[in-house]
Amino acid sequence: MYGTIARFRIKPGVRDEFIKAMDNFGNAIIAGWVADYYFQMENDSDEFYLVAIFKDKANYQANADSAEQHERYLVFRSFLLDDPEWHDGFILSATGPGSGK
Repeated sequence: MYGTIARFRIKPGVRDEFIKAMDNFGNAIIAGWVADYYFQMENDSDEFYLVAIFKDKANYQANADSAEQHERYLVFRSFLLDDPEWHDGFILSATGPGSGK
């Protein structure tokens, strides 16, 4: 599996609207997409982390390069104070429901 972890800050007062918009992305059919998770930090309500998981790097990259993902990114970015900090990489171990283990 392959994916990304992003750290970002949303604009003050847009949390509920942000969550609704991100949940709407779940309706998209994205090849190789496994899951994504948004974490809101306990000590800073405007700081978030995103974990997005794909079947493999090829599917991740195809999505990243697509016009549809660019449109989703523009919506995502409209809620942020600054550009997100991205960290891409291979998932070496996964446990739990849906992990295949």
